[in-house]
Amino acid sequence: MLVVGDVITDVVARHEGPLAAGTDTAATIRTVPGGAGANVACWAAHEGAAEVRLLGRVGAEAAAWHERELVAHGVRPRLVVDPQAPTGTVICLVDGGASAERTFLTDSGASLRLEPADWSDTLLDGVARLHLSGYLLFSEPSRALVTVALEAARTRGVPVSLDPASAGFLGELGAGRFLALVEGVDVLLPSRDEACLLTGLTDAADAAAELSLRVPMVVAKQGHEGALVARSGKVCARVPAVPATPRDTTGAGDAFTGAFLAALLAGAGPEDAAAEGCRAGARAVERVGGRPPLPG
Repeated sequence: MLVVGDVITDVVARHEGPLAAGTDTAATIRTVPGGAGANVACWAAHEGAAEVRLLGRVGAEAAAWHERELVAHGVRPRLVVDPQAPTGTVICLVDGGASAERTFLTDSGASLRLEPADWSDTLLDGVARLHLSGYLLFSEPSRALVTVALEAARTRGVPVSLDPASAGFLGELGAGRFLALVEGVDVLLPSRDEACLLTGLTDAADAAAELSLRVPMVVAKQGHEGALVARSGKVCARVPAVPATPRDTTGAGDAFTGAFLAALLAGAGPEDAAAEGCRAGARAVERVGGRPPLPG
């Protein structure tokens, strides 16, 4: 499996209660490796995918650290070191309350400077699935890379999955433009908000069903309500969530995606793969940061 996407440094700040504007708010702050693409790759490897590769772009100041972290999680990284931009950084503000909901402040840095020159068709040698982080669609250079990667995968008959990644950025890009850019993808893994935004519908099940008329399989992540699997214009499975006590919801969707794809590659059907995704998502929210525990 090859993942192409963002490699990010996450600064996670867990605070109790509302932020106090203009003064101090006590918080527990940790710096951890992240990025939707990198997180998906790590969770896929953690869930048993035989060989997971990752193409991403980072700044020189953190390249060695990110490479070590990815290798430690069982991922084979190909990190392009940007000569100008620093590694992307996200400040994750996590409410220490029961929901552990998070808000992101994002500086994409080098991560969205991936470009067609960073691609080689040999990256697909022996690959059974290509997964693209939707963040790649939010800058001109990485959009061009997506086009090249999709064409290469189509030529080789490699199926492609994509996670829209961000309702905020998706709203700026526009639903019509997004759907045109992902033509040829066989699995789309939106969140509830992303599915509704892409269709203009308010009901998640209706939105997933509608999207499945454009993409062969849609797996809509519903957080504490589990997941929906839709094909050919109808919801064909509703998968319940696994109970969890959230500490940090950062990366929960990435955990779902990585586990879902690992199960799919192992021969599981979509419903069983979604159940694996829900289990991984539950484990993820009980940890700080978006990565699985290190092996051993």
